[in-house]
Amino acid sequence: MLSETSPQPKLTERLTVTSEQPQASRLHTFLASAFLVSVPVFIQAPLVRLQPWVSLSITLVWLLSGLSMLRQPALKFWGDLALGFTWTWLAGSLYWGWLRQNPYVHLPVEAIGLPIVIIFLSQNRLKIGSYFYIGSLLGTVITDLYFYWVDLIPYWQQVMQVEPSAAGDVLQAALRQISNPIAAARALLLLTVLVVLGIMSIKSTQVYWWAFSGAIVSTILVDALFLVAAMVA
Repeated sequence: MLSETSPQPKLTERLTVTSEQPQASRLHTFLASAFLVSVPVFIQAPLVRLQPWVSLSITLVWLLSGLSMLRQPALKFWGDLALGFTWTWLAGSLYWGWLRQNPYVHLPVEAIGLPIVIIFLSQNRLKIGSYFYIGSLLGTVITDLYFYWVDLIPYWQQVMQVEPSAAGDVLQAALRQISNPIAAARALLLLTVLVVLGIMSIKSTQVYWWAFSGAIVSTILVDALFLVAAMVA
C-alpha cells in the first residue's frame, strides 16, 4: 500500500535563506544606488557641457544594457537598476545640455521618467530601478526647494550664463546669500528630512526600499561636494 506523501515544494520554496544573505543583498542595493547617484554626476557634468549629444546618446546605451541584462537571470538586478538610472541620465542630459539656464524647468525635466516608472509600479514590475529613480527625484526636489526657499535661483541663472572663469565670483556671492542663521536652519530642516527618509527606508526588509534609501542619502553627499566646490571656487 502506497504511503501518502506531501507534495514536494518548489525549488525556490525549499531554499533556506539565512538572515545574513538578505541583509547583504539589501546593503549591496544601497551601495549600488548611492554609487549611481553620486559618482556618474561628476562624469556627466563636464561631458554634458562639452558634448551634450554624446551624453544624450549614452542614454540609449543604458537603456539597451538594462533590457539586455533583464533577460539574464544572473544580471536581472543590474538590469532593473540600470533602467531606473536610465531616466536620471536622460533627464540630466536634456536639462544640463540645453536647458540649464532656466532653473524653472529643472524639476519637470527631472521628472521625465516618472510616468514610465508609475506604469511599472502599477504592474508590480522593475521595483528596484523605479524606487531608485523616485529616491533620486525626491532628493532633487528637496535640493531645488532649498534653492527657492533661500532665493538662490538668480545665482543659479547667473552661473549658467557667465564664462567659467567668472563663475567663482557668482558662487561666492551665492555663499554670502546663505551665510545667515535662517538659511542654515532651513538647510538643517531639509537635511533632516532626507536623513529621516533614508533611515525609515532601510528599516524595510524589501530590497527596493534600500535602493530608494541609497538614492536619497547620496543626495546629501552630492550636495555637500558641490558646496565644498563653491567654497573653494
